[in-house]
Amino acid sequence: MLLVLSACAAPPVQEMSDARQAIQAAQSAGAQKYAPVVLQQAMDYLNSAERKLEKRAYNGAKNDARLAKQKATHARSIAETIGGAN
Repeated sequence: MLLVLSACAAPPVQEMSDARQAIQAAQSAGAQKYAPVVLQQAMDYLNSAERKLEKRAYNGAKNDARLAKQKATHARSIAETIGGAN
C-alpha cells in the first residue's frame, strides 16, 4: 500500500519554489549576518529536498522543502527584528 501511495506522489514544485523564495527573502533581510545558523538550516533542508527530488522521493522532498521555508521565514524574522533595531 505504501508503495502505491509513494508512486502516486507528484513532484513538490510549489513547495520547492516557496522554499527558494523564502531563503532569498531571508538573505535579502540580512539573515546571513543576524541569523546565520537558522539560515544554514534552511539551506540544508533545501539541499536535502533537492537530493530527495532527484531520487523521486517526493513526499520526503515536500516535507524538507516545507521545513526549509519555515526555517527561512524564521531567519528572516530574526534578521528583520535585530537588523531593524540597529
